Amino acid sequence: MSDPSVASIVSTPPMPGETATANAGPANQDKPRGLLGDAWYDLRRKPLFWISAAFILLLVVMAAFPSLFTSGDPVNGALSRSLDKPSGHAWFGYDVQGRDVYARVIYGARASILVALLSVAGTMLIGGSMGMLAGYRGGWVDALLSRVADVFFGLPFVLGAIVILTTFNGSGTNNSKPKIMFLVIISLTVLSWPVLMRLMRSSVLSTKQADYIVAARALGAGTGRIVLKHLLPNCLAPLLVYGTIMVGSFIGAEATLSFLGVGLKSPVVSWGIMISESQNYIRVAPNLLFFPAAFLVAAVLSFVTLGETVREALDPKLR
Repeated sequence: MSDPSVASIVSTPPMPGETATANAGPANQDKPRGLLGDAWYDLRRKPLFWISAAFILLLVVMAAFPSLFTSGDPVNGALSRSLDKPSGHAWFGYDVQGRDVYARVIYGARASILVALLSVAGTMLIGGSMGMLAGYRGGWVDALLSRVADVFFGLPFVLGAIVILTTFNGSGTNNSKPKIMFLVIISLTVLSWPVLMRLMRSSVLSTKQADYIVAARALGAGTGRIVLKHLLPNCLAPLLVYGTIMVGSFIGAEATLSFLGVGLKSPVVSWGIMISESQNYIRVAPNLLFFPAAFLVAAVLSFVTLGETVREALDPKLR
């Protein structure tokens, strides 16, 4: 007679056509996660991440396809509807020229977000390249680029942007939309690249002495392969996180310059221009200020919140 307890322990070997799924055990179920896996596991549990990401997605769709949200004309209006209050025909009312405020708010997202995204892309390209070169080469190259960055750090942001825009834009009466937006993007990029340059430089300095970099150099890997295959993927995460935060900052900066009259100008439609045009009618028509300012604040907070949550998820010290 065989002992049933022993028979339950001894497993029968699988037949040739069968797979040993019962012996797999729980070890294969708990696979180790990497840095990105841990970050995603942490992010998907945070409500602020989903709220900010959803609103950013809404803003991007609004900027790309404004006709999905409104059929109104953001540029032309009728003086007979000047300063009309919000109603069923115009949810946000009409401005002093009889233009639909709701349509202008929807179409204003395009200019504000486009300027911010292109400025961040240019800042990351210039600042990231300079920081990579300074951190990897070191020596006099690092000293020279760091001193150039210090010169730009010494320039006040608003004052520097006003000088650049007034110098190259002049009165701005004969400028086209692309030229006006291009000048604003250039001014934001020129005054902001040193921040990302220092961030990339510090990341490269802390990474280039890692064992896998030393091993790749010992195996004869060239500078281009080391930079593109090893340094850049491991140093890009801080730039992406800070770039997300900078999108919100640049949306606010564009609105500030447009409010001061040196940034975007008509016929461009942006939230900053709408806020600037409403300052003389705040008492009689506060809706002209409230709605574009509300969208501006929500956009800035969404990008800043998303960047902060991603930064906390990628930093193991903040978990």
